[in-house]
Amino acid sequence: MARILLTGGAGFIGSHTAAVLLERGYDVVLLDDFSNAARDVPERLRRVTGVSLPLIEADIRDEAAMAAALAAFPVDAVIHFAAKKAVGESEADPLSYYDSNIVGTVRLLTAMHRAGVDRIVFSSSATVYGEPDVCPITEAAALRVTNVYGRTKLVMEGMITDLVRTGTLKAAAILRYFNPVGAHPSGLIGEDPRGVPANLMPYLCQVAEGRHPHLNVFGDDYPTHDGSGVRDFIHIMDLAEAHEAALRRVLARDGDFTVNLGTGTGYSVLDMVKAFASATGVKVPYEIVPRRPGDVAACYADPTMAANLLGWHATRGIETMCRDAWRWQSKVALTNQAP
Repeated sequence: MARILLTGGAGFIGSHTAAVLLERGYDVVLLDDFSNAARDVPERLRRVTGVSLPLIEADIRDEAAMAAALAAFPVDAVIHFAAKKAVGESEADPLSYYDSNIVGTVRLLTAMHRAGVDRIVFSSSATVYGEPDVCPITEAAALRVTNVYGRTKLVMEGMITDLVRTGTLKAAAILRYFNPVGAHPSGLIGEDPRGVPANLMPYLCQVAEGRHPHLNVFGDDYPTHDGSGVRDFIHIMDLAEAHEAALRRVLARDGDFTVNLGTGTGYSVLDMVKAFASATGVKVPYEIVPRRPGDVAACYADPTMAANLLGWHATRGIETMCRDAWRWQSKVALTNQAP
């Protein structure tokens, strides 16, 4: 089977994708700078899969390090996860996002080109759609970002498709994620962000654990069924399996394609709070606070193209997402309490 380099491979999405790839027979090399990933992830992956992975600790902005990595581990393709990803932080510190996301991607692509690696799967985001005219959102929807994070993703998409168009890359998949949540069913890997989580599910789990007094619900006056923001929450294992499906196509065919990865169903923040209580038996206190800059009212996918191109669709429901996330968070809490 092919050997694949995962940039940001120790992160939330990267680690779950690594688990799926290993289970399906690929050789996997992880590359991460551990700026937002735990150092025990490779060991946790070994416990999940029985495989000890090669690990390169490097920043994608270090072109020499990227060149050395690709020389040491010749690969057939790259799955590019490494990026800063918090909307609020991107608005507060835009230069760091342009540097990490855009400059980092330029240097990675340059190193790939020089090493003769010409196939890539790119981790993009539904934030490129901004405030959509209608939901569900198809890939033909207008692209109009409302925050710095989304703008960096759109620029990165454009770089990659330009390189395919000009023949610098042979094949690329642009995967526009909606809202990944949940954890591996083993409870051994999951989302464990440093500092205060910027995403709903890890914060919700930390409130349930008692680490925070309540969940902040940012706005209750959106034009949605309960006033809170509506999103397309997708189980991380469904998302990881979509990466393997996209990778298969990228390895087999030249050209580029862009697909949405979501369930096609929108759930509000308050829907998620209720589902969490139903799935885990833990009620999470919450408070309504003002909207965040850059947030949109509703954003959920039309996943038809992913089904047609990749033969993929999401299979895990909202309660499974909550149950698996809580199993992981409970194990993290026990580990943190160990002497």
